[in-house]
Amino acid sequence: MNQELLKNADACYRFAEQQAAIYFESLSVQLSEQNYIPILTNDIHSWKHNHVKPSFIPLLWRKKKKLDKQDYSSYIQWLEHTGKLESYLDRSISYIFIRDLGKALDEPATQARIQRDVARLRKHVTESVAKSQQNKHETFSMVGLYRLAQKEGVESTLIWVMDKIKTVSLNIPSGMNAEEAQRKLIKIIAGVVMQVFEEMGDKLEPKERTEKLDKAIRLGYSYGLTYPFIDDLLDSKVLSRKEERQYSEMIRITLTTGTVPDMEEWTGDNRELMKYIHAELKDAFEFIKANQEQATWLSFLEQSYIFFKSQEVDRDKELSNETYSNEELYIPVIVKSASSRLIVRSIIRASEDKDIDNRTFFYGIYNQLADDFADMFEDLEEGRVTPYTYYLKHHDKRLDLINPFELYWTVISYLIHDVYHSDAKTCEIILDRAINGLKRYKNRMGIKTYNDVMEIFASFHQSFNHLIEQMVRKADDVDFFDKLLRDHMIKELINERKQQEEFLNVGKNIRMKINHILEIPKSNAEFLKNEPIIDAANYSLKSDGKRLRPIITWFMGVREYRLNESAILPLLKSLEYMHTASLIYDDLPSQDNASIRRGRPTVHEMYNTATAELTALLLTQMAVFEQASLQGFSPKKVLHLIQYSSRMTVDMCTGQAMDLDSRGKQLTLEELNTMSLYKTAFGFEASLIMPAILAGADELEMNALKKFAHHAGIAFQIKDDLLDVEGELSTLGKHASKDVENNNSTFVSILGKDGARREMWDHYCLAIEALQERKQDTPFLKHLLNYIVKRDS
Repeated sequence: MNQELLKNADACYRFAEQQAAIYFESLSVQLSEQNYIPILTNDIHSWKHNHVKPSFIPLLWRKKKKLDKQDYSSYIQWLEHTGKLESYLDRSISYIFIRDLGKALDEPATQARIQRDVARLRKHVTESVAKSQQNKHETFSMVGLYRLAQKEGVESTLIWVMDKIKTVSLNIPSGMNAEEAQRKLIKIIAGVVMQVFEEMGDKLEPKERTEKLDKAIRLGYSYGLTYPFIDDLLDSKVLSRKEERQYSEMIRITLTTGTVPDMEEWTGDNRELMKYIHAELKDAFEFIKANQEQATWLSFLEQSYIFFKSQEVDRDKELSNETYSNEELYIPVIVKSASSRLIVRSIIRASEDKDIDNRTFFYGIYNQLADDFADMFEDLEEGRVTPYTYYLKHHDKRLDLINPFELYWTVISYLIHDVYHSDAKTCEIILDRAINGLKRYKNRMGIKTYNDVMEIFASFHQSFNHLIEQMVRKADDVDFFDKLLRDHMIKELINERKQQEEFLNVGKNIRMKINHILEIPKSNAEFLKNEPIIDAANYSLKSDGKRLRPIITWFMGVREYRLNESAILPLLKSLEYMHTASLIYDDLPSQDNASIRRGRPTVHEMYNTATAELTALLLTQMAVFEQASLQGFSPKKVLHLIQYSSRMTVDMCTGQAMDLDSRGKQLTLEELNTMSLYKTAFGFEASLIMPAILAGADELEMNALKKFAHHAGIAFQIKDDLLDVEGELSTLGKHASKDVENNNSTFVSILGKDGARREMWDHYCLAIEALQERKQDTPFLKHLLNYIVKRDS
């Protein structure tokens, strides 16, 4: 245990409290004397000329009605069309420079940087929106992120962090918001990257730039992880009180010693959850520690302890306690809001800048009071003590309590005139943000709730609050891009989850239907007298297969082309027969010599090699039989389908022959891609093209689907290669490391695991880009692709 750190921790917190007390005293004097009111009133009257339209043009203004901001793409297009986009982005970027970077807007270098960033962002959003409108895909997608990461040389880091975020999301317990956890993590990572961008400037060599961005993403994740797994978890009701105390003590030891304690016996119902959280946070902490110098490491520990301690002080408060003083309510808020931002500067080893530190310190409570106002009813329901919930609960009996809404406007005045020295643009941006926050709250909560809230909080000065209310009703052009992104991101995350759940649920139901129709009845012995072969075929069909190819065909046939489900059942059976036959052949001793398939002994192990060979041949012919049994389609289409299917079978045999011939040889990447195209991708192609043939799809559609299938199939093969070296028998249903045993060239053996992942995600992007060539959007194919690259079996 580092006694020096332990000794200094509480001293650091007391010093932070003293600074916060001095700041709070300054605010209290301004509030009690109300000298901020005439100053802000003048500011708002000057400000409103740019935001409140003259009363004599209401009808004209109504004709230019603003589009719904929920439609991100259309809203950006509307801003560009009306000439508002540049100013919209300018105030958004300017605000980020104030809030996240601690910059003063009156500095020429800052203004020049903002102008460059606005120009870049404007170009990016207009181009991405144009593409999304043209191709009907999401404005923000993994493809766009990955292509940007490729340009910066950090695609492996992006893959790593997206896998991490996915795992975090899967481990968010019931009672917490997984989408919000994802959003916070992404926001914090982006904030750290932005800080690093600002620190490193534009003159670095590409290699050094890549290294810094790689480290920034990993540091951002490492720090961001504390929000869902410390702050949000301790604020939730997931842990018992005993578990909370146990967990808090572990955090306290970590921050006062610089070392994460081992997780000893955990008493409570959440042991498995806490094992994962402890391991992940320990790795994150060690990564931050490994990338610090002694001075910044001590600063990180100090600021982190201050933040943690202030959170603990607030968590220990009880809403029913009627005796908390104003100082007890507000000083921890000042402390935690300032330290949470100063932590980032220590993490990235930012150069020392007292002006930035001071601005960051004074700014924090403004943002915290705005957040607490927006969340007051959720906090009240959970029994959390914030200045707003406490005032709601006790203001009738405690006339000495400071009204947090009044203090909020006092802070705004202090920031504009005492911290930012009455800078006109800063005044504009901060008032934009304040009015926008109230407008958003009013829209979200509804007019009645908003009015009820204002009746309680906006009663401290009649004329000033009347002016504020006028601005909330009438002011325009006060919205911000980061809020638009926040809403859009949450909407997309929720939609993504719902669509993915639907994809998996429908797939599960279709899989059950397919399982019920696959068995070859013994009555077929009329034309096939050898019943053991039928037994062997049914044995192979009854194993726990994913049925991915017939599921794809069902989605495309029924959902996409509106074909009758019962009419295409023979086609679904034929696809699984063909696929199962190929697996039986692959597993033979003369080929892959596999003993386990789909969690069961392979057919040649269960029966014998000759029976396995005949069974595979039987299933191949049964596939043709089922295709020839299709009813309700023109003979020309059915014949075309059988011809196509036969050609695909030939191609897949060619792929397996390539595989056998490659044993013991070192293939090139091009040769491996070609082999995977024949061996795997053509199977996916068949699943897409066969229902398209029956539906009479045009050549443009066919070509786009083939291109998608080729890249999706290669991505599937790469994932298989990765699972072969990383997977477990229990999830794979077959033994891992068979490729090494058979001396096969794989994407992993040629490129390494990181290189294979990059290649997989590149094919992922190419597959998504192929979909954009289609006339219609197909969410199913995107979710299929997500499943392919994210599966664990």
